[in-house]
Amino acid sequence: MKTRCLVCAAFVSFLLIGCAKMESAKMKCAPVLTPGQHPQVFDKTVAKTFNCKYLLFLPQDYGKKKEQWPLILFLHGAGERGSDLEKVKKHGPPRIVEERKDFPFIVVSPQCPDGRWWPEENEMLINLLDDVVAKCSVDKERIYLTGLSMGGYGAWALASAYPERFAAITPICGGGRGFMADKLKDVPVWAFHGAKDNVVPLKESEEMVNAVKNRGGDAKLTVYPEAGHDSWTETYNNPQLYEWFLQHRKNRTK
Repeated sequence: MKTRCLVCAAFVSFLLIGCAKMESAKMKCAPVLTPGQHPQVFDKTVAKTFNCKYLLFLPQDYGKKKEQWPLILFLHGAGERGSDLEKVKKHGPPRIVEERKDFPFIVVSPQCPDGRWWPEENEMLINLLDDVVAKCSVDKERIYLTGLSMGGYGAWALASAYPERFAAITPICGGGRGFMADKLKDVPVWAFHGAKDNVVPLKESEEMVNAVKNRGGDAKLTVYPEAGHDSWTETYNNPQLYEWFLQHRKNRTK
């Protein structure tokens, strides 16, 4: 009986000591603040997982010699969202490279998931670009960005979020917010739009190009007088577009 009582007493003492330590830890972790405004610091590491399907085109001479290639990041329109990568080949560079194996650029064409919007995907897109640059022979001074319709909005948004990454951009029948222009004054812009576009008004491109110009940037707009929403077919079929891209390197213009 005496032994049992000693064991019980020891157990109770253990619990009391443990509780006291817990209370002490709580006091250290959560100091009592007095009423009023206090400066605080929030510091937390959050791990993120990014996932998307994409098409990767490598030119026919890729890998034959040590050479770094210019890269085009292409953002499709709203109609190509989903999980079927064949949709992404419908327009623009991913369609062109199906026929032109000698196309002189690496082309990265991600697919936006259903229900998403390219301007919401900046972080995912820049991480995808980082991954491709790490794996492929990419000339980091010649990375170009283009997109059509929803992808045009995405091009404006991504370039303004990471202006240091792109040597030049071509948003087609898209738009953005005026504040984005502050970040784009050092990024050459060539925008395209159809005058008769009844999906995305011409003024969306006009306002962005003028905003970049007003901040001292290099921006121009080509308007197709008879074109509706499809201002991308003529644009991507124009060799001058790709010549214009190659005239620009990051932080240096030839």
